[in-house]
Amino acid sequence: MDNKDLQSLTEEISIKDFHKPFVHQAFFNKRLKTTGGRYDLQTHNIEINEKHFQMYGISEVEGIIKHELCHYHLHIEGKGYKHRDQDFRELLKEVKAPRFCRSVKAKSSVQLVHEYRCSACQQTYMRRRRMNTDKYVCGKCRGKLIKIDS
Repeated sequence: MDNKDLQSLTEEISIKDFHKPFVHQAFFNKRLKTTGGRYDLQTHNIEINEKHFQMYGISEVEGIIKHELCHYHLHIEGKGYKHRDQDFRELLKEVKAPRFCRSVKAKSSVQLVHEYRCSACQQTYMRRRRMNTDKYVCGKCRGKLIKIDS
């Protein structure tokens, strides 16, 4: 999906669900990190996080577009367009738009490579960094820790 497809999808959703035209621009913004989309109050453009499309597909993007179109149409009409406004919440329910989108935080690729075991109670500990077994003891029974070679 490219920006052209996103623009036409946004226009279709606007007519189908809101019965009003979307006459501004909708495009992917790769710099969005913590949000699924954004409505710009000055330009009236809608920006969509491209990672949401890559991770979750078209249905997730449609939900984000509906959410941003709620901001768009209410702002254009001079009604309450903010998340806390009653007009916004009612329109979200009416068009079945999600209030929040799924997270796109990258999974942590940190490997826990050092394994330690208590010699007394056999409790195991996985650590990212090596630790001094002379200095630390088991948190469960205070027994001696032994490094397990992987």
